[in-house]
Amino acid sequence: MKKFLSIILICCLVLGFAGFVLASSEKTQEGKQVEEKAKGDSVWYFVYTVLGASIAISIAALGGGIGQGIATAKAAEGVARQPEASGKIQTLLILGLAFIESLTIYALVIALILIFVNPFAKFFIG
Repeated sequence: MKKFLSIILICCLVLGFAGFVLASSEKTQEGKQVEEKAKGDSVWYFVYTVLGASIAISIAALGGGIGQGIATAKAAEGVARQPEASGKIQTLLILGLAFIESLTIYALVIALILIFVNPFAKFFIG
């Protein structure tokens, strides 16, 4: 678990560093300093948007995976205790797993909206 969280943190730091390199690599000229500054701000805005979306997806996937693991373990325990109720337990398990997975998919949809069709971009990019 600690290795997984450290890998997520390292990926987020790499994304942030890549955005910093992209934003700082642009050279400003004397007459275009204002335009270049606005362009650099827009680059930072999208870097932070991608970083936030990646963190949101990783947390949603982590929570969904933990929830599905716990649900599957409890269903297996229930079937082991009462094998005659395996049909009902399996039905409830599949229904519960579908709900858990739908929440992860909702997080993915929101992250994709933030990255590709960002409704807040007009407030930050001049």
